[in-house]
Amino acid sequence: MRDGTILKADIYRPDDGGRHPVLLLRTPYRKLNPRYVNTARKLAEHGYTVVCQDTRGRYDSQGEFLWQFMDNSLTGDAEDGYDTVEWAAQLAGSDGQVGTWGHSYDAWTSWRMAELQPPSLKAIHASGMGTRSLDMNFGIFETGRRLEWTYMMAADMRKRAGIKHGPHSPVEAVDQWRAIERGKWIWYLPLGEIPGEPFSTLTPQLKQYYGQQNVEMWDFDSVHPKVNVPAAMFTGWWDRVIGTVKQFTGLETNGPESLRGQHRLVIGPWSHMMTTLNRDLGPIDYGPQAQESWENLILRWYNYQFKGIDDGIGTEPGVKLFVLGANEWVFENEWPLKHAEYVPFYLSSRGGANTPSGDGVLSHDLPASESPDRYSYDPRDPVMSVMDIDAQAMPRDQKLLDGRQDILVYKTKEFEKQTRFIGPVELELWTATDALDTDWTAKLVLITREGLAVNLTYGIMRARYREGFDREVLLDPGVPQRYSIKLNPIGIEIQPGQRLRLDISSSDFPNFDRNHNTGKDFWTDKELRVANQTVFHSSEMPSRLMLPLVTGA
Repeated sequence: MRDGTILKADIYRPDDGGRHPVLLLRTPYRKLNPRYVNTARKLAEHGYTVVCQDTRGRYDSQGEFLWQFMDNSLTGDAEDGYDTVEWAAQLAGSDGQVGTWGHSYDAWTSWRMAELQPPSLKAIHASGMGTRSLDMNFGIFETGRRLEWTYMMAADMRKRAGIKHGPHSPVEAVDQWRAIERGKWIWYLPLGEIPGEPFSTLTPQLKQYYGQQNVEMWDFDSVHPKVNVPAAMFTGWWDRVIGTVKQFTGLETNGPESLRGQHRLVIGPWSHMMTTLNRDLGPIDYGPQAQESWENLILRWYNYQFKGIDDGIGTEPGVKLFVLGANEWVFENEWPLKHAEYVPFYLSSRGGANTPSGDGVLSHDLPASESPDRYSYDPRDPVMSVMDIDAQAMPRDQKLLDGRQDILVYKTKEFEKQTRFIGPVELELWTATDALDTDWTAKLVLITREGLAVNLTYGIMRARYREGFDREVLLDPGVPQRYSIKLNPIGIEIQPGQRLRLDISSSDFPNFDRNHNTGKDFWTDKELRVANQTVFHSSEMPSRLMLPLVTGA
C-alpha cells in the first residue's frame, strides 16, 4: 500500500498462459474462507484472474483493522482498494481490466474504492450492502447479530494479539458463541459493561459504536456521483441489508448521466447470506426459478462487461425482481416502481386485537370512533425474534408467538383475486405510552391457505427518534403521537384465499436491542421498566398501513 503496509492476496488464474480480466475480492473474513476459495476457482475456470485479499489488519495482512462502523475516512479502505486495483491490473495474467465481487462487508470495500475512481477499475459487483447504515439498524443496536459478528471478528484479533485462550478461527468462534456465549451476553446489563475478553481488542470499537447507533456510518449517497463504472447490485426480500436497492436508485438518480441505464439490480427470494442461494429458505417452496447460483450471477455480469457475451442482459431493463407467490421473475425500469399505487389498509378493532385470536382487522375502511388497543411491554420478557440461528432475518412460521398478549394482530379478509404488492412499505401509527421512551415494532405476515404465518418484512421505531436521527427527544408520557415507521420493501403476489396480517408490538429481540423504557442510554442503563402501551385507530387518529399495489400484472 501507499504507506508501506503489506496486504496479502491469493491469486487464481486459468492455466492457459493467457491474459484475462481480474476479479478482485477484498475481505475482512479471511481470504482462505472455503466459500471464497470455491467461488474463486469457479470464476477462474471461466476465464478470469481472481484475487482474494485480506484487508488491512486481518489475517495475513499487516496494519490495524478499523471497522466500517466509524468515520470511514479513518479506515484506509478507500485508499487500500485503489492501490490494490492498480496492483492487480499489472499482474501477470491480467489484461488490465479490473472488476470487484463480494457481498456484505466485501461489497462495502468495493463501494469505498469506487469513490476514488481507480483508473483500472471498469465495473463493480456489490451485493448485500445498503446505501445507509440507518436503513439496516433503524438507529437501534442489533444485539443478536452484532455481538455474534464481533465475537467472530475478534477471533483473528485474539490470535494476532498472542492471546492463547479463546477461539482463534471464525468457525471456532461461531460454534462457541452459539453453544455457550450467546445466551450470556445478549441479556447482559448494561451492554457497555461486558468484560473486554469476549471481544478482545475490538472492545474499544464496539463500545464506541454503542453510542453511535443513530449516526449514519456509510452515507453512500455522497459516493454515487463519483462512481464512474457500471455497477451490479444483488439482494433478497429477507436481506436485512435490503437497503441495497437504494444503491441502484442513487446511481440512476445522482450518478454520472453517461452510465444511467447500465446499472443492474436483482432482488431474489433470499436472505442476507446470498453466497448460499437456494429455494428451500423457509417453509414455502418458491419453485424452480428461485434456485440460483451465486457464481452465475457474478459471471453473467462480467461476461457482459468484460467479454462482450450478451445473453440478453445488455437489453434487459435495469431491475430484475422475483415475485413471491407468483414465483416468477419480472423486469422493471426503475426502483421504486413508478406505476405502483400506494393504498391504505386501516387498523381497526373493538379494543381486543391482542393475539391472532383477537378482533383486530386490516381493511380499506376508515375507522370511526373505536376503543384503542392496549398491552404492556416488559423488557424483561421481550417478544423474541423468530429468525435463523445466525441472527439473520429469514422467512419463518410466526405461530410460535401466537400466545403473547403484548402483540396486537390486525388481519385482512381472504383475498379474492391475485394481488401484487411491490415496493416500499410504511406504517402510520398513532400511539401513547406512559414511558419516557419506548419502541414500536411492525411485522407484515402472510397467512397461507394452509395456516402458515410467514413473515414478509419488518420495521421498528424508537420513540426518541420520531423527529429524526439527528434530534433525540424524550416523550411526554400519555400524550398521543403519530409515527411514520418504514418497513423493508416487499415483492409478493397474494393468492386467493390468503390473507395479510400486521403485528404491532414494542420489542423484536435480539434482532434489535430491548428499549429499557427509561429514556436513558441503553449501553449504560441497568434499569428495566414496564411500559403501558396504547394504539389508536379512529377517524381522528387513523393508524394505517400503506402498501404498494401493482396492477396490470
